[in-house]
Amino acid sequence: MNLPTSVIQRLQFLCRVTERESKLLQQTSQRLFVPVFSVDWVRQLDAQPELGERVDAFVSRFGRLQDTLGDKLLPALLAAHGERVATVADNLDKAERLGWVPSADNWFAMRALRNQMVHEYVEDPLLLFSALQAGYGYLPDLLFAVEAMHSQARKRGWLT
Repeated sequence: MNLPTSVIQRLQFLCRVTERESKLLQQTSQRLFVPVFSVDWVRQLDAQPELGERVDAFVSRFGRLQDTLGDKLLPALLAAHGERVATVADNLDKAERLGWVPSADNWFAMRALRNQMVHEYVEDPLLLFSALQAGYGYLPDLLFAVEAMHSQARKRGWLT
């Protein structure tokens, strides 16, 4: 399929953005979760501003990458691929069938988790700890989606 230059440029831009976002998220994850991440650590957020900043960075970068992938790159890639772009749920189901995301259900769980990470931050260290651990556990799903969507763009010759 011959795509207009503007569509290819948009796909290339979104791939560059998601590549950068995934790298930043991985770097932040390494600083936050390695070597030891515990509920006691989370309880110290108020006393350790640098730890709080790492948590904020992880939550922000997690959400930003998920948003850019699901709300921007996925619809653009589906349209370029000749697929009908529909609701987020339909797009994610289609992406799962195409092998671009491991699980549409996990994607929605990640979105709910992100909201929990943001809103539980102040109230309950144990809930925040659990949410952050779960978010870290979903990191491979996000990275898989980045690679799968970029691979599809490369396969079609839209990304070099």
